[in-house]
Formats: sequence, structure tokens, C-alpha cells
Amino acid sequence: MRRRDTPPPRTGGTEIETLRGFLDYLRTSIAAKVEGAPEPQVRTAAVPSGTNLLGLLNHLTQVERSYFLGVKVTDWPATFHAAPTDTVTDVVTGYRDTVKRANEILDQCTDPSAPLARAAPSVRWVLTHMIEETARHAGHADILRELVDGTTGR
Repeated sequence: MRRRDTPPPRTGGTEIETLRGFLDYLRTSIAAKVEGAPEPQVRTAAVPSGTNLLGLLNHLTQVERSYFLGVKVTDWPATFHAAPTDTVTDVVTGYRDTVKRANEILDQCTDPSAPLARAAPSVRWVLTHMIEETARHAGHADILRELVDGTTGR
């Protein structure tokens, strides 16, 4: 199935508006890649590393929680696996809820050079890192979803 591609966002004029616009664009894209993916393929590894769609979104949820909400993650490799009882809806909803809470934190940030509560160098650094992290895994998700059921597009 081919979905219509969504073009990159037209963002506001400030640095933070631009960075947030691109991050939200990527967040929406990867959630859409996982949403509606069939079981058990959504959690089945299609590559030797064990990477799977549900695990990618679970990992990004934990990264968002770590950087924006200050949740300490002690076992990063474990974040690439969703719990066996987690459904696609559970993981997608958890990701979207985390993004909403992260955006509430970001709504308070007006200076891109200011630090966040977590020990990151700056809001700018975290937003740039999250764009890189989310884009990388969105690319993985593009390929995995196409392998699962032929779905393509952003």
C-alpha cells in the first residue's frame, strides 16, 4: 500500500520553531509507520540486529522521556524491545503521550542556549539530537514497514 508523502513542514521564523517543527514532523512520521502494523510482524525482527517496528517506537519513547522528562534509563539496549503484553495501540499511545508531555516542557523554553533540566548542554542540542535520533529510526521504520506489509510513504 502506498501512502501519500507528507512534505517537510513550513515552520515559524525562530530557531526553536524550526527545530520543533522538524522534530514534530518526524515524530508524526514514525508513529504513523508503527500504527496499524500487524501482529506479530510489528515485533518480529527483519534484520540480524533484532530491530523491529514496535521496539523502535518503544526506544524513541524512552529517549524522549530521558531528555525531556528527566527519566533515568539504565539499560538502553532493553528499550529496543516492547513488553510482550504491549499492543501496537499501547506503544503508539505511550509515544504520543510522551511527546505531548515533552512538548509541554518545550513550550516553556524560549532560549535555545538554555540548559534543560536533564544535564544536556542546551535546548538547541537536545532538539538537534532528537531530530537526528528520530530521523535515523524513522528511516529504519520505513524499511521495516515496507518489509512487513508493503506500506510506503511518509
